[in-house]
Amino acid sequence: MNLPNKLTILRVIMIPFFVVFMLMPITGGTDKWIALALFIIASLTDLLDGYIARKYNLVTNFGKFMDPLADKLLVCSALICLTDLERIPSWIVIIIIAREFIISGFRLIASDNGVVIAASYWGKFKTTFQMLMICLMIADLEPLGLLTEIVMWAALVLTVVSLVDYLMKNKGVMKEG
Repeated sequence: MNLPNKLTILRVIMIPFFVVFMLMPITGGTDKWIALALFIIASLTDLLDGYIARKYNLVTNFGKFMDPLADKLLVCSALICLTDLERIPSWIVIIIIAREFIISGFRLIASDNGVVIAASYWGKFKTTFQMLMICLMIADLEPLGLLTEIVMWAALVLTVVSLVDYLMKNKGVMKEG
């Protein structure tokens, strides 16, 4: 159990606390700021665990499996909470989550065929905009309403573009599967 794997586990452990602060008024108005802090910290552990794992050659099978799963759990939890709070349309959340399921299935087929599919720049841009969108929506600040809307649409477009790019670049995986 190395440091990157511990950070991944920490991210998973943070998710229920994040959800509680998003959905249950506990502290009388500071809940969203605690939820935002938890989301940012959890998101940063994702960057940190990957960096440490690659830099110090600490990549493990556990990390290869759990890191993307932890990321999906964090993002899906946030999007579902934001849907419940009516800050994002459910159809956008469905598209974002569907993309994650499609890519996960594709990676599973590729893995069964001994093919490793690296993340693309489109996927990294998508993730960046989704994280920014989630942070803006958690903060829910009136002066940032237009910016939040623009970032939401950019995240949606990047979600679709990254899916199409991923499928086009790896269409041979389905033929092999």
